[in-house]
Amino acid sequence: MIRPKALLSWSSGKDAAWALHVLRQRAEVDVVGLLTTTNAAFDRVAMHGVRESLLETQAEAAGLPLRTVPLPWPCPNEAYEALMAQACAQAVSEGIEVMAFGDLFLEEVRDYRIQKLAGTGLRPLFPIWGLGTAALAQDMVAAGLRATLTCVDPRTLDASFAGRDFDAPLLADLPASVDPCGERGEFHTFAWDGPMFRHPVLIRRGEVVERDGFVFADLVPA
Repeated sequence: MIRPKALLSWSSGKDAAWALHVLRQRAEVDVVGLLTTTNAAFDRVAMHGVRESLLETQAEAAGLPLRTVPLPWPCPNEAYEALMAQACAQAVSEGIEVMAFGDLFLEEVRDYRIQKLAGTGLRPLFPIWGLGTAALAQDMVAAGLRATLTCVDPRTLDASFAGRDFDAPLLADLPASVDPCGERGEFHTFAWDGPMFRHPVLIRRGEVVERDGFVFADLVPA
C-alpha cells in the first residue's frame, strides 16, 4: 500500500518534533519534508527566534528536506496567507496530499488551519491533538526528547526560564497557571535531540534579550 506523502509544519520546537515521532510510528503517511516559516529580516524561525543555520542542521538530523517560507517583517496576515498558499500549491504540484501539524488543544488554531487548507488539495492531519499536556510533557522527557526554551512570554512565565532545558526539573518549576507544553504561547522551544533525530544537534547558549515584549534566548551552533 502506497502511503500518502505528507509535509510536517515545523516550528523547530518539541511539539513538532514529537509529531514527527508519532507519525513515523503510526506509518499512516510518508513524511517527505518539513515546512517552516522564517523571519526574512533576521534569518530566524518565526516566533521561536532560532537561527536558520540551526534549523537546517536540525532538519538534517531528522533526515528530512527543509522547505522555508520567508516572511517579511512586519508581516501582515494577508502576506502570510498568500505566501503559505504558494507553498501549499507547490506541495500539491509535487504529489503531496497531507499537511500535518503539532497542535494540541487550541480549537481556534486548528479550525484556522482546516479552513485555510480547504480546497488546496492538502488534507490537514493532527497526530498529537487532544493528548493531555501534563502527561505528554512527561512522556517527551522520558522518551529522551531534549529541547531548550528559546522564547518566553514574560506576561505568563518568568523571564528566567528563557534558555532553560525542557526537562523534569523545569516541569516541576512551572507555575500551575502555565501549560506544561506551553501550548498557549507561554514559551517556545528548540528540539535538539530525541528519538526523531539521527544524532543530536550540538548547541551552546548565547545571550538573552528582550524584544517586542518577549524574552529570547539565543542558541548558537556548537
